[in-house]
Amino acid sequence: MGPPQEEIPSGSGVAGVDEVGRGCLFGPVFAAAVILGKQEAKELLRAGLTDSKKLTAKRRAQLVPLIMHHSFAWALGQASAREIDRAGIRTATERAMLRALQRLPQIPDLVLVDGNLPLRLWVGAQKTLVAGDSRSPAIAAASVIAKEARDALIRRLASRFPSYGLERHCGYGTLLHRQALLNSGPTPLHRRSFLKRLLG
Repeated sequence: MGPPQEEIPSGSGVAGVDEVGRGCLFGPVFAAAVILGKQEAKELLRAGLTDSKKLTAKRRAQLVPLIMHHSFAWALGQASAREIDRAGIRTATERAMLRALQRLPQIPDLVLVDGNLPLRLWVGAQKTLVAGDSRSPAIAAASVIAKEARDALIRRLASRFPSYGLERHCGYGTLLHRQALLNSGPTPLHRRSFLKRLLG
């Protein structure tokens, strides 16, 4: 028999927070914070909620209105490419998370943070959860909302920068994206600190 499963806190005073776009070469990093009740979390799990990386784009899009309907509260935050270059990706990611939490209509009693690094800027109670988006419905919901919001923004920006194929890779460092950078150079929304090795 394996070790006992850790009890994951949940309920109306617990917010899950997650980020998306941390490893991209282009655009902001996004974060979302979601507060779910226990019954609402069960409803969303029955509807197929899980880690956004395990869902198709179609399924994520279908889950967003359900999450918005069932959650007690949700909010988004972001940090720009310029902030990432100036402060570093970890600090910029924390700022995005903090902005999402600050936009909630209530201050959560506990924040569940995906990963093993604490949110240094948060003064309230928090708990880190490795693979939290597979263990906490609130974190999974946050990952879905953040992913869909960021992808929608990048698709809109793709029309401003048509030669980079942003609508296909959403700013990640694919071969197509890297070749476009070598051919055309970075846009004002690229993360210069991420491109030093590629562009010299």
